[in-house]
Amino acid sequence: MLRRPLVLFTICWLLGSCAAAGLESRGVLLAGGSLAAAWLAMLLRQRTAWPLAVSCLLAFGIAAGERVWVDSHNVSSLPEILISAGPGTTTSYEAEVTGAISSSVEIDGDRVQFRMTANDVRLTGEQAVRDISGESLLVQVRLAAQTELALAARWQRGERISIAGELTQPTEATNFGGFDYRRYLKSQRIHWLFKASGAASLHTSAGARFSMASMLSRIDAMRTALGNRMDALYPGEQSGYMKGLVLGISDDLDPDRFRQFSQLGLTHILAISGLHVAVFLYVLSGLLRLLRMTRERMLLLMIVAVPFYVLLAGASPSVMRAGIMAMLGLAAARMDKLKDGLHLLAAAALIMLAWDPYMLSNVGFQLSFLVTAGLILGVPPVRRWLPSGPRTKALFDLITVTIVAQAISFPLTVYYFNQFHLLSLLANFVLVPFISFIVMPLGGASLILDAIWHPAGSLLAMAAILGNKLTFGFVLKLSQIQSFRMIWATPSLIWVLCMYTAIAVSLTTLRSAFNRRHLVPNEQGLEYDSNNELQGSPLSAQSQSLQASDLTETQPLDRTEPIPFISPYSSEGAYKPNIIIRRLLPLFCLLILVIPLLWAYYPDWKDNDAYVSFLDVGQGDSILIRTSSGKHILIDGGGSVVFRKPGDEWRERRDPFEVGQKVVVPLLQQRGVHAIDLLVLSHLDSDHIKGLTAVLKQIPVKRILWNGTYKPSPDAQSVLQTAVENHIPLYRAEGGLSWKMDEHATIELIGAAPDTTINQTAFIPTVKEQNGQSVALLLHLYDRTFILTGDADKAEEDFLLSQFQRLHPEQQQNKSIDVLKVSHHGSKTSSSEAWLAYWHPNMAVISVGRNNLYGHPNTNVLERLETSGTQVKRTDLNGEVQFRISEKNQLQMRQKVVNN
Repeated sequence: MLRRPLVLFTICWLLGSCAAAGLESRGVLLAGGSLAAAWLAMLLRQRTAWPLAVSCLLAFGIAAGERVWVDSHNVSSLPEILISAGPGTTTSYEAEVTGAISSSVEIDGDRVQFRMTANDVRLTGEQAVRDISGESLLVQVRLAAQTELALAARWQRGERISIAGELTQPTEATNFGGFDYRRYLKSQRIHWLFKASGAASLHTSAGARFSMASMLSRIDAMRTALGNRMDALYPGEQSGYMKGLVLGISDDLDPDRFRQFSQLGLTHILAISGLHVAVFLYVLSGLLRLLRMTRERMLLLMIVAVPFYVLLAGASPSVMRAGIMAMLGLAAARMDKLKDGLHLLAAAALIMLAWDPYMLSNVGFQLSFLVTAGLILGVPPVRRWLPSGPRTKALFDLITVTIVAQAISFPLTVYYFNQFHLLSLLANFVLVPFISFIVMPLGGASLILDAIWHPAGSLLAMAAILGNKLTFGFVLKLSQIQSFRMIWATPSLIWVLCMYTAIAVSLTTLRSAFNRRHLVPNEQGLEYDSNNELQGSPLSAQSQSLQASDLTETQPLDRTEPIPFISPYSSEGAYKPNIIIRRLLPLFCLLILVIPLLWAYYPDWKDNDAYVSFLDVGQGDSILIRTSSGKHILIDGGGSVVFRKPGDEWRERRDPFEVGQKVVVPLLQQRGVHAIDLLVLSHLDSDHIKGLTAVLKQIPVKRILWNGTYKPSPDAQSVLQTAVENHIPLYRAEGGLSWKMDEHATIELIGAAPDTTINQTAFIPTVKEQNGQSVALLLHLYDRTFILTGDADKAEEDFLLSQFQRLHPEQQQNKSIDVLKVSHHGSKTSSSEAWLAYWHPNMAVISVGRNNLYGHPNTNVLERLETSGTQVKRTDLNGEVQFRISEKNQLQMRQKVVNN
């Protein structure tokens, strides 16, 4: 590695940028001092030269300084008075903004979204215009009528606009571990959302004719034209798939299909990357050879063509990395100074991070560079341990690349996506070559030929369509095998570093052991021999002075040349590897990988505390419970009610926000919920169970407890039907029953709901009004008690009290319960004085949406809670509210949003 100064320089640059991004000033100084001490030790041992050490320390300092400078300037131009108090307080300002469209315009249903570079803003009620030149805003326009779609389609990047609407801040994460939209947009230098209603609120005019924005606008037009041609060649969802595969246009990709690919770790296929750039350059070089162009001129034209392809493919981090590496490689080849791939990779990373240090936090950037570096360094040592016969070489080459790529991407996959499918290796082994070398070239060729002669393009498209059908069927079959899908809690960054250290140690061990297998002693030195036979060429003194770690991994080994390696063995006889050591070596490599894997898969195996988390799902309920033994109970899954008028189907978005898919499932996965031991449906209203369809499809559920009724609604039908299809047993809640989850966790059903509206002749009675049929239960964790009653109204509360007292005549409620979940989001029809007086809760949690249309929670309910001496927490103000019960029966509470 010391013979790769550019690689070391880039690594130190990365360290400096990471330190400045994640540490305070003292931490950055400490990290820099540690790095300086390490280089000083290497200088004292004469393992490096001082120019390299100084350069690398400068790289650390420059990168850290650049990140600090960028962070200090990444602020809004608007005054502090406009900043909202936080996610619990939604602040908006009516305003008019002028500027220019600075991104492509995305149309999804009735929403149009684009970035704009603002020049000035005038708040309603103010006469003065505020100068905010250079401020980036994310504009979202909700169209008022279907006829406005055509008007929005004509908006282009580079046009000047004047728009009236509402200026708001992006939301922060309101659940522990939830997605922080404000932080995400800040990494793109966006601090404000601007929401407008109707296309009439926006007025456009022509922008500068010769500018970067106008040039990119032409690229957008070309991408749109190519996408329209794909729509004509491929039917339905195949069009969206092929546009993503060939052009990098992912807007029309079917969300369910993408999730299937994601579960199997195949999303990298849909991202334009090095393979696409390689195919593009291969085709271009073939065309240039037909024109009998000289090598130098051909390389120059290819260098010029790469940026155009990068822009045409969407300029994602992966394609930018591949494009920069290609340009550097072509330039080096033109100067006859082509270095190994690791140098090119380091140069590409250095250029991208120097241009934008926020690239470091981009998941695509991280995966692209780590996997590429892993393939460069990891494929050679792994491949040497596999057979290399002429008939099986290609097969084992593919096996090696697949294994190494999966191993390198695994830690980041677990860290960001919390899942890994055991059949991912098989899926990648089969589909990567099939799609990369058959389907993708057919798609590109069909697009080109269609422009020349439509019948030829259609013929190739038919072949690609058949290939896509095989791909979709194969992916669907594998993704449906849920028993091979593993859910991982979000690990710490220390674990990620440990995993990559273990992988590096394994690869180094394999490489070192292989080299020793092929060394035999000689009076003049040691030589490489695949058959363990003595060769005649002695090693030079210069070769003997090199270390094994200095070998260039990307260069194939020449078996007629000596390997520069210092052997610890004497020259009295040939070294014969101990067969026991050779057999135990893979076991050793496996062991150092398995230990951190078990650590990550069972992160809380020694945690005997119990947890109750009231998740923030907006205007709905969702409660996650973890018992002391690690069992999980989920009560409800949230869900938003959508009111759609006839004829408004055009408003439907490709992947609409659904709280189960976007909030509940990710939170369960992040917390390592491998399975739900008990799923409780308090009742069948949509705001409680709509999100559970996604939960049932992605998280194994062992059993369901529900109120024993049926509601004629699509959401209720979807949940119950999914449960039946997954063969999940359903239990009817009845008063007086109890469910012992483990030694310290018990569920006690308070009582059954009044049955006056139930048709007793039906096996599963149909009940339209479900609030009064809510499942009410007492949850006992250690010696702490929670009462959870769904949306029970006053009538059900009175009934439950009478039935509970009838079932427990000997029990008088003198002791206060610990936590009450306020029924029906704090509606005035619940939490009566008699109910609060009987249970006398110490704390209460209201699950309610921000700025909801129902006026929840009701002021009378809040007054009754205050009068009873109950401390109140609300998800609209406090975000997720979480309770922890320790082995010593101590009750601790924390909230995601702390209001001043």
